[in-house]
Amino acid sequence: MKKIKISSEVDYILAILLLSLSVAMISCTDFGVSMIVAPAYILSQKVPFLTFGQSEYVLQGVLIIVFCILMRRVKLIYFSSFATGLVYGAALDLWRLVIPHFNPDITPPGSLPLWLKLLYFTVGMTATSLSIAMFFRTYLYPQVYDFFVKGVAEKFGLNRNKFKICYDAAFLVISCAMTLILFHKFVGVGVGTLVMTACNGVLIGLFGKLLDRFFVFEPRFKKFARYFEIT
Repeated sequence: MKKIKISSEVDYILAILLLSLSVAMISCTDFGVSMIVAPAYILSQKVPFLTFGQSEYVLQGVLIIVFCILMRRVKLIYFSSFATGLVYGAALDLWRLVIPHFNPDITPPGSLPLWLKLLYFTVGMTATSLSIAMFFRTYLYPQVYDFFVKGVAEKFGLNRNKFKICYDAAFLVISCAMTLILFHKFVGVGVGTLVMTACNGVLIGLFGKLLDRFFVFEPRFKKFARYFEIT
């Protein structure tokens, strides 16, 4: 079967839009956001002048520094992942602004009917995994969270899917610690967070296999793509 060719650059744009939309969708359910974005969500709830998207900038800025330390080098191109995070954060805030169900000022999180919350959560979790699998198939760097997984796994020869599962578990621990320290209760962390921790790595692997089976991702700007080699 002949595979469908997709531009890596188009894949990158679609992944940003899909990921930001899915995070906005999940946050409106009040089941708990994903373990990866939970620290930013918790920070946004504690610091009123920071939006969810702006809190992402803070956390991803810290993570890119940790990444450079692990890689034992600083390459200017690494920081394009932070630029992706800026676009993602802006898109996240925009989705939450223009879609009433996702806007906490219009529709308080958790106030929707149960069936609709379950629908949003299921679609959001699935779309999150698909978008990350898409990010892994473009030379352009994903936001820092996923770039960290991609880069560290490549640097140290780790199985990317297995490393992603361990990475998610570590973020779950960090999220629980943050919410208990800052609020003395669970904010942004719930049963949905646990479900995503258990399922995201597996779903990303499955979507990756499906994408590789039916599509081939090729850069339109091949010379430009060479600048994004991680090691």
